[in-house]
Amino acid sequence: MTATQTHAFLEKLGLDDLNLGGFADEWIGSGPELEVFTPIDGSRIAVVRQVTEQEYHRVVDRAHAAFLAWRTVPAPKRGETVRLLGNRLRELKPDLGALVTLEMGKITAEGEGEVQEMIDICDFATGLSRQLYGLSMHSERPDHRMFEQWHPLGVVGLITSFNFPVAVWSWNAALAAVCGDSVVWKPASKTPLSAIAVTRIAEQVCRENGVDPALFALVVGQGSTVGERLLHDRRIPLVSATGSCQMGYRVGEVVGKRLGRTILELGGNNAIIVTPHANLDLAVRAIVFGAVGTAGQRCTSTRRIIVHESIKARLVERLVKAYQGITIGDPRDPRTLMGPLVTREAVADMQRAIQRLQVEGGEVAYGGEPLEGPAYPGGHYVRPCIATARNDYVIVQEETFAPVLYLVGYGRRSSSPEQAVGELDQAIALHNGVPQGLSSAIFTEHVRESERYLSQRGSDCGIANVNIGTSGAEIGGAFGGEKETGGGRESGSDAWKLYMRRQTNTVNWSTDLPLAQGLKFGD
Repeated sequence: MTATQTHAFLEKLGLDDLNLGGFADEWIGSGPELEVFTPIDGSRIAVVRQVTEQEYHRVVDRAHAAFLAWRTVPAPKRGETVRLLGNRLRELKPDLGALVTLEMGKITAEGEGEVQEMIDICDFATGLSRQLYGLSMHSERPDHRMFEQWHPLGVVGLITSFNFPVAVWSWNAALAAVCGDSVVWKPASKTPLSAIAVTRIAEQVCRENGVDPALFALVVGQGSTVGERLLHDRRIPLVSATGSCQMGYRVGEVVGKRLGRTILELGGNNAIIVTPHANLDLAVRAIVFGAVGTAGQRCTSTRRIIVHESIKARLVERLVKAYQGITIGDPRDPRTLMGPLVTREAVADMQRAIQRLQVEGGEVAYGGEPLEGPAYPGGHYVRPCIATARNDYVIVQEETFAPVLYLVGYGRRSSSPEQAVGELDQAIALHNGVPQGLSSAIFTEHVRESERYLSQRGSDCGIANVNIGTSGAEIGGAFGGEKETGGGRESGSDAWKLYMRRQTNTVNWSTDLPLAQGLKFGD
């Protein structure tokens, strides 16, 4: 019995034992075969035939041709296509969610939640299609009208990571589509089946509604060949890339050298400050979800806790107790709260991080070991780790993409709650004292602490929360971070502007030709 026979939803999503990895109006792929394995038990799911460099160019040519026609379609009509895409995703939510769980390893609730995020951004983009607004300005010249408008940009190159194999595509593709752009998607090699399934869904919606399906193009290929071609490709004015800081440096260097645009969503080293004024019941729940959800493989996963010394021991005790109750195992089991890491290499990386922590002087308070036995097949499972550390440890300054949580103390153990308010600047300095700047939070019920944290002297991250954790951002707000996180913004607010080109216009409706700044040039 083949893998596709054991998982009926794969066939429903158009997947087979052998799948072609390129699409732009037709499915192609004659490059090397890529075997796809599930982290649940290490078994093979299917094979993808990757695209060659020549096939890559065919895909981009078709995507560019699709853009040239699509840009002339009124934006509200473009929004209608995205609305229909969202409706199809609603119908297939359980199946696509099951594929995300199978291929990536996140629990069923998170897999379906990721598809819901796709649906939500389609709804958002549909409304946005009637709101691609420009400003009007008063001209200094009489009988002149000055205003700005936004035009479609072109082909958007999209590079996604394994941990959100479908949602990040939708953040970009839905906005790009209503803005009049086409998309060429290069997914992570660990999760190509999810990308193929999503592209097939988009293809079907487009064909049913008379839209060129090459708007939503796909290239599954090696980073050293196809990925590099995408970065250097002048037909692609914008590259949106999600991944490690190391990858972001390469993307920024290559695309910037040709004066292209980038949206970079890179590493996070996200911290939560817990003050003596915190509601510890709320804080513990948020920390556990932030650190353990998706097995610590979110860019917004909670990595560090900056906790006041007066409550540090109590918080560690409560976290250890909460971690002891976490059910680890098959992510398809509704009782499971934490599934596997994506690869055995990820497990090994986690072990090396814990060893480095201990060499630097940190101590493990709970967990961290690999899990073995019939309940943990494939070698992908670990027990989440709680450790005490210092913020200046080299390993703490890095992002370990695994469920390792570092607790760092601030303030004096003998400080009163009111004295601790004055020590918050120390906590903020520790909080900001890492190269990354994605998501952040504080738990406090003291208004001065929360407002200081959100002020210009507070968190230096792109996302800063009060009394909620670092993970689980809503699509209505712009998502992204500062420093080595890359400065990019996706999803809500006015992130749509990145997918368009701004044009300033002046119309002279007089019979004179006055110059700006009162300049006189001849009679």
